[in-house]
Amino acid sequence: MAYMILFKVAITILSITFNRASASDPDPLQDVCVANYNSSVTVNGYACKSNYTYTPEDFASMAIAQPGEPNIFGTKVGVANVDNMPGLNTLGMSWSRVDFERDGLNPPHTHPRATEIIFVLDGDLRAGFITTDNVFVNKLITKGEVFVFPRGLIHFQFNVGKSNASILVAFDSQKPGVQPVISMFATKPSIPDDVMAKAFQTSVEEVQKIRERLVPTNVTMEYSHAIM
Repeated sequence: MAYMILFKVAITILSITFNRASASDPDPLQDVCVANYNSSVTVNGYACKSNYTYTPEDFASMAIAQPGEPNIFGTKVGVANVDNMPGLNTLGMSWSRVDFERDGLNPPHTHPRATEIIFVLDGDLRAGFITTDNVFVNKLITKGEVFVFPRGLIHFQFNVGKSNASILVAFDSQKPGVQPVISMFATKPSIPDDVMAKAFQTSVEEVQKIRERLVPTNVTMEYSHAIM
């Protein structure tokens, strides 16, 4: 009996440890590891600056103090991540800010490396995600409310109010990555037209029309670089 209890406890601990390890970036092994943008060392993240060569400015940023650059979806996205805030390196977190025009959309996309939680600063938005069982979970969220999107699932936010809206976004990754659903139409090199037509149950001609609307404006690259 004692053996079985110890076995169950061990399995529980292993399960918790595995879930924690797979839920976000690896834990740091030192107090700080300020990103060294000039290093030629390739690691899973940035190499660290030498000890005591960092400054307080490395741990601060005004990257989301103002709205970001506008895009064709009617949103402006600003990001505070390890690429512009070196003190975030190895800390497993980042922030962004999304400002919505009326009818503005943060289009369906995924973050392969992070769970996301949003806080509504202003406005009324429809937020939703799709599970791998193809269940659509969605809710009207308003000022002061928070909503979470599980890691890796397709999700979006849409301004359904009569005025502009804004949200703050937190990720459990220093660089969550983003993959818009529409990026399938703008890959380099392109996914073959007949494959896309079969996948979306449409014609090759329609696939080509969609590509023409997306690629010249560099829509997916513009959006992806804003969030990465």
